[in-house]
Amino acid sequence: MFYRENGQFKTSYHADQQIFPIAQDRWGVLILVALAFLAVPMLASEYLFLSILIPFLIMALAALGVNVLVGYCGQISLGSGAFMAVGAYGAYNFFVRVPNMPLVPAILLGGVCAMLFGILFGLPSLRVKGLYLAVATLAAQFFSDWMFLRIRWLTNDSASGSVSVSHLQVFGLPIDTPVAKYLLCLGFLVVMALLVKNLTRSAIGREWMAIRDMDVAAAVIGIRPMYAKLTAFAVSSFIVGMAGALWAFVYLGAWEPGAFNVDLSFKLLFMVIIGGLGSVMGSMFGAGFIVVLPIFLNQFLPWLGGLFGVSFSTATASHVELMIFGALIVWFLIVEPHGLAKLWAVGKQKLRLWPFPH
Repeated sequence: MFYRENGQFKTSYHADQQIFPIAQDRWGVLILVALAFLAVPMLASEYLFLSILIPFLIMALAALGVNVLVGYCGQISLGSGAFMAVGAYGAYNFFVRVPNMPLVPAILLGGVCAMLFGILFGLPSLRVKGLYLAVATLAAQFFSDWMFLRIRWLTNDSASGSVSVSHLQVFGLPIDTPVAKYLLCLGFLVVMALLVKNLTRSAIGREWMAIRDMDVAAAVIGIRPMYAKLTAFAVSSFIVGMAGALWAFVYLGAWEPGAFNVDLSFKLLFMVIIGGLGSVMGSMFGAGFIVVLPIFLNQFLPWLGGLFGVSFSTATASHVELMIFGALIVWFLIVEPHGLAKLWAVGKQKLRLWPFPH
């Protein structure tokens, strides 16, 4: 009964088109954001920040960018790791080569570099689609690996491609504690999630979804496929590039091109599929599933083996963890192919009717 909309009357189109038209949703999201900014920094431990919360926030931001391209525009991409690498190294070059470059503008400029890189490799989407487009974007991954290993100027003359950053500051405040890093990543995620949600509700967002559903019909009604696809690549690559810069600067501190390999691209695609295509909330659900589940299995398997008197070696535990992780992904895709966001929507719909069956 507490999730009913009784008495919530919409008297204008503006009120009916709100992001959260139900008052309970608005208050729930505001309370959740307030807890994330105020309560979590006071209650969470250093391990929770460094091992779970910061990777989750950055991966959720990257999954949000991939969802713009894959979920909203329907363009399959396997080059997300390359876009993260371009964002990381682009931000690094601005940060170390421009005197007194602030951290936030460097991250944004790294996103711009990734955006230009994404548009370049998004050009094949104008002629090919499906698996052919996936292979074309996969070429970006191999090209970025070669580029950052062979063009030494991009890595500040580092022969191995390994670089590092230190003394990070935002508005004069040092970003050297887990709490500061967490708040920086959370701020980026909240702002970009709000921008993406509004963008997908605008005219360009409707064009993306029209291209996703049927590009030929979209072209017939006057939608420009070239403009829609390239803008989707641009926005997606910009967000993924910023996530790559945060991953390198805030989470890793020192990195090499191998930190953004093809495994990362597949992992981001799994986040979007498991969380829910075409859903901002699904991006966060998918990131939580991919980030938290391996840590949970790593802690749970030795405990379970101890109950039955079975000891796992480190290598065996790692293999069993991967097997269970893969089996859960397959099982989940069979049971709910529309992702965790669909389960969330079904649960909310049942709450609106509870305690009545229909």
